[in-house]
Amino acid sequence: MMVSVSLAMPFLKVGYYQSTCPSAETIVRNTVNQAVSRNPGLAAGLLRMYFHDCFVRGCDASVLLDPTPGNPAEKDNPINNPSLRGFEVIYEAKAKLEAQCPQTVSCADIIAFAARDSAYKVGGINYKVPSGRRDGRVSIKDEPRQNLPSPFLNAKQLEDNFMRKGLSLDEMVTLSGAHSIGRSNCTSFSERLYDFSETQAQDPSMDPIFARDLKTKCPQNPRSLDQTVPLDVLTPNKLDNNYYKNLKNHQGLLTSDQTLLSSPSTARIVRNNARDGAAWANKFAAAIVKMGYIDVLTGHKGEIRKDCRVVN
Repeated sequence: MMVSVSLAMPFLKVGYYQSTCPSAETIVRNTVNQAVSRNPGLAAGLLRMYFHDCFVRGCDASVLLDPTPGNPAEKDNPINNPSLRGFEVIYEAKAKLEAQCPQTVSCADIIAFAARDSAYKVGGINYKVPSGRRDGRVSIKDEPRQNLPSPFLNAKQLEDNFMRKGLSLDEMVTLSGAHSIGRSNCTSFSERLYDFSETQAQDPSMDPIFARDLKTKCPQNPRSLDQTVPLDVLTPNKLDNNYYKNLKNHQGLLTSDQTLLSSPSTARIVRNNARDGAAWANKFAAAIVKMGYIDVLTGHKGEIRKDCRVVN
């Protein structure tokens, strides 16, 4: 599917590496397919990595940079560490690309390709990725918290967060469908089960049977804080529109999920996405392409890293 973009956007183009590294996208896709075949959860990790990269300093692979003495990096932030997964897939693809086409393909584009390949592998959602991004040289530990939406936001706060990045209300609800795969730590929603308000221990917008099941997996006083559950219990490893059906059944896991049904401004979009999976998939592809333009570095800005973990 082709998505057109306005001329006001920075210059990225489909097939950017056609002459300089023709096998670039194939190398990334094969690396992603092998990794996701071994561990299906990595598809969610790679899509989440793209989101976390683009929302912080734009899609510039700042999320991949290792900390240096005196400079903690984005990957040190508790939002990313230890839950962000898939770094090794990007590093493996980069090593193969460096062997084939040294210092040609940016780490930022590798993340963009890997997110698309993940969406195709686990959801059959295929789209062309405009590329030509360059890699940033800065990664700051505190910036993920300042830019990424928390799981406790309501629909209006989510709308404002995405709007700051140039994404519409519909695109916010559509991209939230990525929560049809992946897992969440119990700490991200446990207050909905045990400590919702002064008058109600449990969130009344959560299906009681769903809540009862979650309590068995996420006890009130857990022995470990590492306990996770699938974001979508119906098809946890398939990127599909069941996420929206779960919301209609009051089985959204996070506050930031279920609020999309309880808020009038977004409820209609949720119902439409639940009703028509193919239309949602097309909208998801278009929205993720648009997200890939956030604050990108092109031309002579930034660099092409040799190693995604360190600046040149």
